[in-house]
Amino acid sequence: MSKETNLRVFTESVPSMSSRLDISVVWDASRAAEAHTLIAQGFAEADRLIGIISAWQEGTELYEVNRQAGIRPVRVGPELFGLLARSLKISELTDGLFDVTFASIDKVWYFDRPMRQLPTPEQIRESVRHIDYRHVVLDEKEGTVYIRNPKTKIELGAIGKGYIATRIKERLRALGVRGGLVNAGGDLCTWGGNERGEQWRVGIADPGKKEKYIAWLPLKDQAVATSGSYERFALIGGQKYSHIIHPKTGHPVKGLKSVTVLSADAELCDAVATSVFLLGREEGLAFVNRFDDIRCFIIDENDTYSYSDNLKQIPYGTKDT
Repeated sequence: MSKETNLRVFTESVPSMSSRLDISVVWDASRAAEAHTLIAQGFAEADRLIGIISAWQEGTELYEVNRQAGIRPVRVGPELFGLLARSLKISELTDGLFDVTFASIDKVWYFDRPMRQLPTPEQIRESVRHIDYRHVVLDEKEGTVYIRNPKTKIELGAIGKGYIATRIKERLRALGVRGGLVNAGGDLCTWGGNERGEQWRVGIADPGKKEKYIAWLPLKDQAVATSGSYERFALIGGQKYSHIIHPKTGHPVKGLKSVTVLSADAELCDAVATSVFLLGREEGLAFVNRFDDIRCFIIDENDTYSYSDNLKQIPYGTKDT
């Protein structure tokens, strides 16, 4: 498209992955039908991938891997195999804090209905007994995945949305979309510029007031993911218990309200945000500071902001509405 083209941002949204999937593309304002066709192809790509990596949709490759846990290896396609291989590497890097077998947890905490009393220490301890990424065996030569423990299950929610956002971006770029934004349930990636050729401005929600923003981040060919404890929690005896459960202890995580991670890779942002939340402020910042290409900022329970070494302040304004 020439520089003289009248560009516009076209956006559509659909329910997806227990949340919403938003796709925005920058396209010629006079060719709206083409823009909507392109967005439809993005949604189709999401549906195709969900049909491979969903743990809960019967008939998917991952569903079959879980169904055959403790029985036999399952041959899968390169997309699921590659995603699992990268996931297990992150699990090793984080010493199991990021663990795709978290779906193996026994439900002793409830966040969709009232809880009147705490689970017993024994219930909590037993609830995480089958969570262990080391039960997952990948055979690269055969292209198979095998879960050795029959009670261990894989679920890719903590990395899958970022993966799908990235794949939609790649699909649309291949179709000629030079600028766009994909938001897969809060895991967001951008490419190119907006209709004015400028960086995209992405708002980060205020943990205390969801309708307000604590920051407007300028993004171009960047991704961002936020992990937060402020929207879902159990209230027991007047105390809040976060819906984010530690995979090793079975206890709700305390100390932080929100972790936002920025990098060029939405898939990586997704996994690192979860890991940093579990690590806590000091260890989480130390972890991120090991990498030049990952940035983060953290809000703790006292509403104190902390930043990785390469992000010493929120880069584009605060307390914006």
